[in-house]
Amino acid sequence: MKKRERVCIVPEIEIVKTDISHIDGIMTVENLSFKIPWSRDAFIQEITNNRFAIYLTAKYDGTVAGYAGMWNVCGEGHITNIAVHPEFRNQGIGSSLMRGLINISRENNISRMTLEVRKSNSAAQSLYKKFGFEIAVFRKAYYSDNGEDAIIMWKNDVLL
Repeated sequence: MKKRERVCIVPEIEIVKTDISHIDGIMTVENLSFKIPWSRDAFIQEITNNRFAIYLTAKYDGTVAGYAGMWNVCGEGHITNIAVHPEFRNQGIGSSLMRGLINISRENNISRMTLEVRKSNSAAQSLYKKFGFEIAVFRKAYYSDNGEDAIIMWKNDVLL
């Protein structure tokens, strides 16, 4: 029997394609979530100029509650980032964003997905494992801020 997937606890959350109007909210989430956040210009370039980039935004009552990004490169999806505002964590929003990226991957015939995650980020690893990602390899001292290892994970059955 398949384990029941947790649904978003905040029913008013809307998952939409990211556009430039979401940048301020994304920057708030980014700065609250990462020690070395991406710059505003990096997000603008991703959303407006990167033809391989796919971004989703989780909105609650007009506020950005989270976002997720992925590159479609040669039929493989590379998840670049996923983050949820601290006030909205543990409510299923990360799962809703992951589900959205997987659905977009299927629509675009992306057969495999990959990502890297900090070795210490067990919450994110649990989320990814829930969606069928498996550990493939470790990258020693990958993160420049503290030399932490990265775990590379793959999901090989996206189209199933």
